[in-house]
Amino acid sequence: PAQLDLGPKGGGSAAPGGRLQYDDPKALERAKKNQVLTRTEGQKKVPWFSHLPQYEREASLSSQLSQRKNNDIHPEVLKLGLKFADWLIVGGNSRTIAMLHAFMQVVRDYQHTDKDNGADMSYHLEPRLKPMISYLVSCRPLSIGMGNAVRWLKGKIAHLRDSQMSGSEAKDFICDEIDTYITEKIVFADRIIAKHAANKLNDGDVVLVYARSTAVEQALIKAFRDGRKIKIIVVDSRPKLEGVKLLQSLRTEGLSCTYVMLNALSYIMPEVTKVMIGASALLSNGAVVSRVGTASVALMAKQYNVPVLVCCETYKFSEKVMLDSICNNELGDPDELLSKDLTDWRDVRDMKLLNLVYDLTPIDFIALVVTELGLLPPTSVPVVIREYRKEVTL
Repeated sequence: PAQLDLGPKGGGSAAPGGRLQYDDPKALERAKKNQVLTRTEGQKKVPWFSHLPQYEREASLSSQLSQRKNNDIHPEVLKLGLKFADWLIVGGNSRTIAMLHAFMQVVRDYQHTDKDNGADMSYHLEPRLKPMISYLVSCRPLSIGMGNAVRWLKGKIAHLRDSQMSGSEAKDFICDEIDTYITEKIVFADRIIAKHAANKLNDGDVVLVYARSTAVEQALIKAFRDGRKIKIIVVDSRPKLEGVKLLQSLRTEGLSCTYVMLNALSYIMPEVTKVMIGASALLSNGAVVSRVGTASVALMAKQYNVPVLVCCETYKFSEKVMLDSICNNELGDPDELLSKDLTDWRDVRDMKLLNLVYDLTPIDFIALVVTELGLLPPTSVPVVIREYRKEVTL
């Protein structure tokens, strides 16, 4: 059924990154009754993607919340949601870290009496987080990695019900666990991935990268600092032009770089010896969800027999299976695609703009997945999920 999935069954909690089927009027009406934030729906959608949310630009989202009688959104979460909506924080790792830091502040500001213990805190904190997660989803859908982090956090909070901790001890426990999660699953994971990936690069390699990934960026810098003589080709595309920041970072370190746009891919690919890409998520069928354009890069690399290495932290692994980029995706602001001649595109009757955020790269195009656990074939994703399920981090 078409509905907004607000969490694991029986838990009654918000589903991280839950998707509402926007072309089902009944499901849409039901979901809107429980929404914390009401966004203005885009009027001109491409029919194939009408089941995905697309919002118009709005002057102020915070004004809606100020009019609510019971404003149960923490100021830190409120501020974070507005940044997400305006795309001021981008990138899976950056968004996950910012979200966990905001929830850490929510836990720290939780008011408890001297009589309250960890179990009381668990019962009160879970329903408090629900509207905040719903608010963040309304601002911008959560990535799969963010969804995994939210599920992990809820598991830690639920664990307090069986503990004998006092209220203050429980708060310190949750905050310490969040800090540990960020350090182990993101910060240290990227360093280990950089080390593994750098070891796969040799003198004389011409490495092609697309858009910007923190794991890939650290790997290239690590290889260069280790003395390997490599050349980098940064491929970029509109409208985000994320590769510009990667290019600036690599040039600051002193790496030899070439910058091209996506439409020059076939021209530049014969020179390339390896392709390194980041990932928003790695699915159980081995497919990679990443910034739109990644599939084109991998396809071209396959055509020229160039190996594609995917750098991805294990907290982004998912049990989901996707076969295309249509059923589950995210739509960006169509106005980002405009040139000066198209400012009145909404007045053109049959004209619609599509600004996809992600695409899906099939397993056939991937040679190797570089994780903090080591170098894996993409077929090993279900094994990693099964073996590490006990950690409740996947």
